[in-house]
Amino acid sequence: MKARVRGEVEKQGGVMVVRRIHVVYELKADEKHRETVERVHDLYKEKCPVYLSIHEAIDITTEVRMEAP
Repeated sequence: MKARVRGEVEKQGGVMVVRRIHVVYELKADEKHRETVERVHDLYKEKCPVYLSIHEAIDITTEVRMEAP
């Protein structure tokens, strides 16, 4: 699995501040595993320490892209 991350920043009082983060998870898996992958993706935020630490200050969005192995 790879993750591609894009952050968007804005100036606030002359200081660059991260406002939004979008993560695209690229996963090599057979299509037969799609339901499991999507279920795990929907649940991961509840257990991710990074997400839980910053999600109130930064808008975080994610998606999963599957590719055959």
